[in-house]
Amino acid sequence: MKRIEEIYWLRFYGCLAVFGFHFLDRLNQYVDNVYVDLARIPTVLGTPIFIFISIFLFSARYGNHPPSGFLVKRLRYVMVPYVVYGLIYSLTKYVNLRREGVPVDLVDTLVEYLIYAGWHGYFLIIAMQFYAFYWLYSRYDLERWLPPGPWLMLGSVISMAYWGLARLFDFEPPGYLHWIAPLGWIYLFFLAMLVVRYYPQLVPQRLHEFPWLERLARPQLLLAYVAWIALLTWFGWLEHSSKETWVVPLFVLFTLFTVTRLRSVRATPLVKFVNRYSFGIYLAHPMFFAMVDFAHEFVPFSLPVYSLLLIVVGMAGSIAFNWAANRIPGGAVLFGKTLYVPKDRHRTATQAH
Repeated sequence: MKRIEEIYWLRFYGCLAVFGFHFLDRLNQYVDNVYVDLARIPTVLGTPIFIFISIFLFSARYGNHPPSGFLVKRLRYVMVPYVVYGLIYSLTKYVNLRREGVPVDLVDTLVEYLIYAGWHGYFLIIAMQFYAFYWLYSRYDLERWLPPGPWLMLGSVISMAYWGLARLFDFEPPGYLHWIAPLGWIYLFFLAMLVVRYYPQLVPQRLHEFPWLERLARPQLLLAYVAWIALLTWFGWLEHSSKETWVVPLFVLFTLFTVTRLRSVRATPLVKFVNRYSFGIYLAHPMFFAMVDFAHEFVPFSLPVYSLLLIVVGMAGSIAFNWAANRIPGGAVLFGKTLYVPKDRHRTATQAH
């Protein structure tokens, strides 16, 4: 199998989507209008993209035979950064609240972040659950009972129902516990397994062999659905996050379009550069956003300058921090591993990832 170029594009997009979502959150404190809401639409796919990529690459690389120590290695490179960054963000919140005179208990803050996953690293808990599910799915040949095609449809219904009911009944347990429940993301697992199964045939020339996939991968369908979402957004009828019912079909349509149309589009040097530091950017950028906010308290910036500083400091700071962390012993485990992105175009997909 040749190197999977579209994964570079997907990871690049996912990284910018997560960054953009949190950037718009900051901007929304000063500008709250429909145009900011419209800008949020493409950013809601960030978290689902990272989950999808992880499952896809493991299945493409290992098939039904994950190697010995698979889960232990995942725990080390996923859960250690979760604890480290969780401590950083929880302690920062505690100090800031005390500085503002808000009575807050340190233990409660630590529990909120580390036990209740009440920070953006909740993605790591979701990912770890699906790594374990992939291991079980492969080791015990669960595909016999859970075939990815039918279960993509059923999983999508389950995820849509979960998010819809959570919003309908205003279900909000402590932290982000309702966000890390696998029911809300189960469709991503079966979408990834389905794409892996049919990957060699998922090219425009052969899509006619799978009529239902061909219909779902049509750009006209994706554009029509996005237009409908934009219309509902314009009238203020939608909430915007990756945890919404309408995001499920959007992600399915977007992913099937992407993996069938970007097969031969080679990733640019910029795309590969962002891929290399994507994990570090995901984890660290709010830390650098907070630095800009801290400076903003003492030296008020105009909105354009503030926005530019968020983008530049957030992105450059995250990349520099991840680069430096990976050059000290144990830094990759503690602060997120820099991805190896090969330059040799003839390496295989599994070698590249």
